[in-house]
Amino acid sequence: MSLQREYWVLHVDLDQFIAAVEVLRHPELAGKPLIVGGRGDPTERAVVSTASYEAREFGVGSGMPLRIAARKVPDAVILPVDAEAYTAASAQVMAALRAQPGATVQVLGWDEAFIGVETDDPEAYARQVQRAVLDRTGLHCSVGIGDTLVRAKVATGFGKPRGVFRLTAGNWLEVMGERPTIDLWGVGSRIAGRLAAHGVVTVAELATADPGMLVAEFGPKMGPWYGLLGRGEGARVVDDTPWVARGHSRETTFQQDLTEPAQIEDAVRELAARVLEDVAAEGRPVIGLTLKVRYAPFITKTIQRKIASTGDPSVVVAAALSLAERIEPGRPIRLLGLRAEMSMPDDAREGHTPTRSGW
Repeated sequence: MSLQREYWVLHVDLDQFIAAVEVLRHPELAGKPLIVGGRGDPTERAVVSTASYEAREFGVGSGMPLRIAARKVPDAVILPVDAEAYTAASAQVMAALRAQPGATVQVLGWDEAFIGVETDDPEAYARQVQRAVLDRTGLHCSVGIGDTLVRAKVATGFGKPRGVFRLTAGNWLEVMGERPTIDLWGVGSRIAGRLAAHGVVTVAELATADPGMLVAEFGPKMGPWYGLLGRGEGARVVDDTPWVARGHSRETTFQQDLTEPAQIEDAVRELAARVLEDVAAEGRPVIGLTLKVRYAPFITKTIQRKIASTGDPSVVVAAALSLAERIEPGRPIRLLGLRAEMSMPDDAREGHTPTRSGW
């Protein structure tokens, strides 16, 4: 008697992806604390892109200033970021996923994707996926299994490294109920803090939180979403529709703080030129700009404005420079970033209002 085939969502996440790619290129680094970030020079201003498990044992994590990471692990090997190598490795991983029988693949980034598949044994299918990725790329991955995308995504964390874990409606609260809300996909420290102010600290408390309170705190769209998140609910079908970027952004960390208006203007013009190259490839007009300013020592502000839909580079540059005029005078600047928001393919529909997309 055959088992019933059911639809399952698998979340595939490469283990320490960037570090693992570097170890494939440099096998002598296997087992050593490895940090990848910036140009590989801890004396420069840069942050950690990834760290091997050996480096993580010393408290090194993504986003940490490279100089601090180097202090934590003096014996670490520090390598520069090589985006082209990671993009090529990622393409091979996704090709391996798409080659799996019956798989619908939704790519989330370089190192993770959802798979939707009908199977009577999702664990066996997950192990098959792991073998396929390893055989094709030499990289290991962990797989979360769920009956929703949220549960599959969260499940992966329990499978790391190189493991498989299943979360469904049946065991969601048993596994997640007493955990803090920040353990949920999409809940960061700021949202967790706002929830805690209402006495909602655990996932179980969020699952049963008053819907009216959530709407009052987070609005009519995000309030109900956070309630669903607490219950592990949400989309149940993987969508392989190609992702369309709403915007493009570029940023630069300066090795020496900018202090003069002329320096700031030159930096904004350069950022605008780089962003406009990305926008031109999309062929869609710009409808908004966001300037990101990080003042020394480490205080970040953003300045936004909508602009009339335009494909004229000179108009975009002028708008970016107008944002720069709102930078606080006299404050040293260690980082500048510029994001251009573009119209979406369906924005022309009558009554459609584009959603704001930030950094």
